[in-house]
Amino acid sequence: MTVFTMSLLASTIARIYPRVKQSNIPFCVMNIGRRENGNWITLKKPLPVSLFKSSSVAASFPGWRSNCILTFGKHFLSTKASSSEVNLPEKLQPSISHHLQKKNPPFSTDIAAVRDEMDDVLPLSPLEEISEDEAMQIVAEPPLPPASFTLRDYVDRSETLSKLVLLGVNLSQLEGRPNVATFLLKLDFEKDVQKILLFLKDVGVEDWQLGPFITINPFILTQDLEVLQKRVAYLASKKFSKEAVARMVSRAPYLLNFSVERLDNRLGFFQKELKISPQKTRDLVIRYPRMLTGSLEPIKENLKVCQIEMGFRENEIQHMITHVPKILTGNKRRLTELFDFVHNHMAIPHHCIAKFPQVFNTRVLKVKERHMFLAFLGRAQYDPAKPNYVSLDKFVSLPDEAFCVDIAKASVQDFEKFLKTL
Repeated sequence: MTVFTMSLLASTIARIYPRVKQSNIPFCVMNIGRRENGNWITLKKPLPVSLFKSSSVAASFPGWRSNCILTFGKHFLSTKASSSEVNLPEKLQPSISHHLQKKNPPFSTDIAAVRDEMDDVLPLSPLEEISEDEAMQIVAEPPLPPASFTLRDYVDRSETLSKLVLLGVNLSQLEGRPNVATFLLKLDFEKDVQKILLFLKDVGVEDWQLGPFITINPFILTQDLEVLQKRVAYLASKKFSKEAVARMVSRAPYLLNFSVERLDNRLGFFQKELKISPQKTRDLVIRYPRMLTGSLEPIKENLKVCQIEMGFRENEIQHMITHVPKILTGNKRRLTELFDFVHNHMAIPHHCIAKFPQVFNTRVLKVKERHMFLAFLGRAQYDPAKPNYVSLDKFVSLPDEAFCVDIAKASVQDFEKFLKTL
């Protein structure tokens, strides 16, 4: 049996099912004739009538062939126009012909005729009365709530939300943000969302990054595509490579929400305040692109702290921030506390700290513990002009095992026992 015939048979069975149900026929018999060793064998398999409610019944029996006959009670339904065209054993032909030749059979034996007859039937009017049994079979989807505290109630009914979930967007984080859930429900995936996602992929955002990107910055979906393209073109005009733009956009999702004028002002601010070249400015924002999207107040304050409170010179500040950009956005109190301990307690001068600014990425407690352990062993010597010099770079970068063996000349167990005495 061809796929078309199977689909047509399944569709016909599904449409005549109400008539079968009203006739109180508990089951049907599926008669299949097949050839085995040159002989025809007839198989009969009772099937519940409820099975034929679905139009996908054909998919449930892939073994059906063109010689399939369905028997509903005393009535037959064939996939052929007449019994002579049905490829069944001869002993079944008389019985089938007897039923098919009745004057008023309950079902037509011509599938095409049944289809034409069914298509001519007008659909039920919404005002037409139906039986109680038919009313019980109607499945009505629950209405959408007029208001809700969660997007969960709308995901199954919204194509946009369901596809965003498949992308990896965390709706639970978005629904708590003001007005975000409302505008997401108003978006059309094909018209509004899809073009933005394709644009982000063209820019260089990876597939696995799209979900987290939208979770952080859902407002990118409301931006005009031409405006976004102009902002990317501006970055390219400032000699940012395509790889650099992809890195910046991926690590700073709000970057493309900034207008061209605002981006230009931000780049000009860093070049002017830090007094560095355009190339170093590009390198700085490529390494830490969130500097362009964050507040400028902490940056201005940390610059003053480095100059006034810590006493670093201009060239030293330039060297430190180009290697550790977090100095400009870090917590002011943590920076000053760390500098105070390294400079005043460990007696390390400014030029050594500026040479190894990675110390500002280290926890204060870690620096204190290691220095006190070296002082206990008599190895706290940070002057490069003296023997047993301990490099500040290795002091903060080595793991505990390497620190103990290479610098402290002790075991990790000794270091752990010392920490318990603090």
